Amino acid sequence: MIGIRPVKSGDISPITRIYADSVKNGTASFELDPPGEHEMTRRQADLTANKYPYLVAELDGEVAGYAYASPFHRRLAYRWSVEDSIYVAPAAQRRGVGRTLLTSLIGEVERLGFRQMVAVIGDPSTQAASLALHRALGFRLVGTLAAIGFKHERWLDTVLMQRPIGVGAASRPDAIVGA
Repeated sequence: MIGIRPVKSGDISPITRIYADSVKNGTASFELDPPGEHEMTRRQADLTANKYPYLVAELDGEVAGYAYASPFHRRLAYRWSVEDSIYVAPAAQRRGVGRTLLTSLIGEVERLGFRQMVAVIGDPSTQAASLALHRALGFRLVGTLAAIGFKHERWLDTVLMQRPIGVGAASRPDAIVGA
């Protein structure tokens, strides 16, 4: 059983380990050096202080992954749009953790009044599971940035996917709860 809950301060250590593995061994993140717990704490505090959801998945009593929504862009006209980020521990992959996290995150951003969610997926050549997950949950491909990053001694593409939240662009936005 996968449990989803809001992040707590005690989650930073496993979150930092999960992210460090992704940074060092993968291409989902274009960071080159994994940040430490202090920086991960700062990032998490910044998002939650600004009312963006930050969720943790537990599997067998352990933090198995995490997901959060962040501003798609800082300019005011983008305030109704968020970017999703999902990271799953290697041992928990292919067990439904990512799907459960993303489904919960979509529900949270809809509850908060956001209207669009963007997925920025690095290195689509190795991210078939992420692409399929986003597609299955209503995202559509909106573009590819070719050779936009250089990591692990090679140029990497980034795919952009987008999903309307709630009524999407069908009406004027309402006030975001807590904004």
